[in-house]
Amino acid sequence: MALFGRNKTSVGLDIGSGLIKVAVVDHSKAEPELVRVAIVPLLPDAIVEGEVMDTAIVAEAIQNAIASAGVKTKQVSTAVGGRDVIIKKIQIERVKEQQARELMRWEAEQHVPFDMESVELDFQILDPDDTGPEMSVLLVAAKRELVQAKVRILTDAGLEPAIVDVDAFALHNAFELNYPDAMQGVVGLVNIGNEVTNINILDGGIPILTRDLTVGTRRFREDLQRERGLGVDESEAALRGYDRSPDLDAVLRSRGEEIAVGVERAVAFLASSSRIGRMETLFLSGGGARMPGITNMLADRLRLRVEQANPLANLRVRDGALASLVTDEVAPLLMLPIGLALRQVA
Repeated sequence: MALFGRNKTSVGLDIGSGLIKVAVVDHSKAEPELVRVAIVPLLPDAIVEGEVMDTAIVAEAIQNAIASAGVKTKQVSTAVGGRDVIIKKIQIERVKEQQARELMRWEAEQHVPFDMESVELDFQILDPDDTGPEMSVLLVAAKRELVQAKVRILTDAGLEPAIVDVDAFALHNAFELNYPDAMQGVVGLVNIGNEVTNINILDGGIPILTRDLTVGTRRFREDLQRERGLGVDESEAALRGYDRSPDLDAVLRSRGEEIAVGVERAVAFLASSSRIGRMETLFLSGGGARMPGITNMLADRLRLRVEQANPLANLRVRDGALASLVTDEVAPLLMLPIGLALRQVA
């Protein structure tokens, strides 16, 4: 979580369990500009349930992605997420920021189910200009071993952490830039990855709840092979194709239900613990957002407007930034690395 120097170019590195993704953003102009993207596949089972099983393979894939993106600097921004990260909006007595920093560890003990000696803490005052007796604070806690493990894999790849962010905040960064009109009211942002689906609920543009589900495109792929009898290539083609198929529709109904229930439970929890408005729209990102029929299935099931989030919708893109990649195919994959790269290293 350290910051080193000031750079006009930021590198976002998303270490997924299926793909390594790099986004490079130039901050030297009035608006940020995406200058380069690289996506490198990772061998199966190199990362399982967020744990690196083969450090050498992951480090080599990271190096290949960095080289493909033409990155010369060793400093990159990356993120942590999962069950070992807690994000919570709390109310505390209004004090100055320095006093809040002193109070935050005690406050965290009331809200974070981890040993305080084993976590990294940070916070953001959400209403610094208000004058009321209480203030809203976004509290973030991550297990130190989670952060250290991410730093170690960067070190093994010959890189340095300019910023260690939280997945939910990086996704929010990209979403805020590309969908400024959605920064009002309650909005859901669901990132369907290879192994994990992240559910993020925003209220007035502020992330107020994040949940992780242990379902991702790997489960959909396995179900297509086991239950529908598809081969490896056939199942991959069904997930990444443009046309819906009866085989995929059957799997979408079962596995998609897990995602729908996860969203419902997150919204119900918020409704029971705080006053929030009704969620009207759900945005999908990640590799799973490309599955034909997933948006319609979730829209029908949740009775919400569901659409695919595009991290390039309102972002300047330099000619050649995507090289030979097909924009429509890779855009859903880039929400997290672009969100990381939008964080300018100060």
